[in-house]
Amino acid sequence: MAPEFERANGRAPANRRDIRAGMVRNLYFQHYAAANRIAQELLWESTNVTIERQLPELNAKAAELSAKSKAILDIPEGFEAPRYVTALDIHCMPGGYATEVAPGDISVGALYDRGVYLYAMGYTGPFNDDMGRSVCNYIKRRLNGFKPRRILDMGCTVGHSTLPYKELFPDAEVWGIDVAAPQVRYAHARAAGLGLEVNFAQMNAEETRFPDGHFDLVVSHILLHETSAKAMPRIFQECHRLLAPGGYMIHADLPPFDLMDPFTQFILDNETWYNNEPFWGAMRDMDQYDLAERAGFDRADVRFDTAPMAVMEFAAQAVAGYSEDAASAVAEREFTAGEFAPGGGWEVLIAHKQDTTAAKDAA
Repeated sequence: MAPEFERANGRAPANRRDIRAGMVRNLYFQHYAAANRIAQELLWESTNVTIERQLPELNAKAAELSAKSKAILDIPEGFEAPRYVTALDIHCMPGGYATEVAPGDISVGALYDRGVYLYAMGYTGPFNDDMGRSVCNYIKRRLNGFKPRRILDMGCTVGHSTLPYKELFPDAEVWGIDVAAPQVRYAHARAAGLGLEVNFAQMNAEETRFPDGHFDLVVSHILLHETSAKAMPRIFQECHRLLAPGGYMIHADLPPFDLMDPFTQFILDNETWYNNEPFWGAMRDMDQYDLAERAGFDRADVRFDTAPMAVMEFAAQAVAGYSEDAASAVAEREFTAGEFAPGGGWEVLIAHKQDTTAAKDAA
């Protein structure tokens, strides 16, 4: 591909767009892209069959668990999910994240729960919670005894990454919000089934119903690339509004493209073109430092870092008793393009909201 591109353009391919321009005409790549798309669709369809077969039982169990829970489930009447979520079946999931097929529906929540586990091939752990668990580990190690009283997880879907925060901070008030009612209904029942009291609500992260300064920690996990160029600045602004002085905003996602070689960028950007993730590539080109600064954070208090994957650390510890070589192999395993968390860690954008009141009092 590269020689052909250079002959046609008088230069070597320099970025993912150049590589794509050359590859889309390549027959082998066309077969690869088609196979990936078909496999993704078959994954969801095969999972859908099992959900439909068990739906009456799942609905009954979810209703039972939710009724017993002391946590809040807040689903307002007349709520409309944003078009960037409803306009297409994100990630090729049939019906998308927000479709309701019946009153009190949880079916797409159950589909998401199981389908994501299969899509991730188990890399996110038995409860699909590796992102939340990894960020929790990062907070314990790096934020110097930070203990939030109230925690908000934006774009929580079924609460995979939300629940580890309740485990780490059992005395904290924990909320998960999502624009999809079936997701938060399922999340509420799932949390109750796992013995954790976590509140869930149908809300848009661009404009929540919580008061100013209500949370000490606002997080998200693979939310930003599911939004739009107009939504992302609003989400950052809402995070700043919701944070109490001294609080933290943490968004976990895949690494930005500037940390990858052009070919890896091209492979991952296939999600944009072939997997109904229209904002996947564009989100990684946005200046998130600038977004945070315009939202009200001091640029000096914004940084990117890596939260090592909790499942990788757990695996290394688990095999350590058997073989030093085995433990080392697990700890040093390199993830490649197309897998979760290239480099074995989740990228986290961290912004600290300064406590100006405390600073004035000290002065």
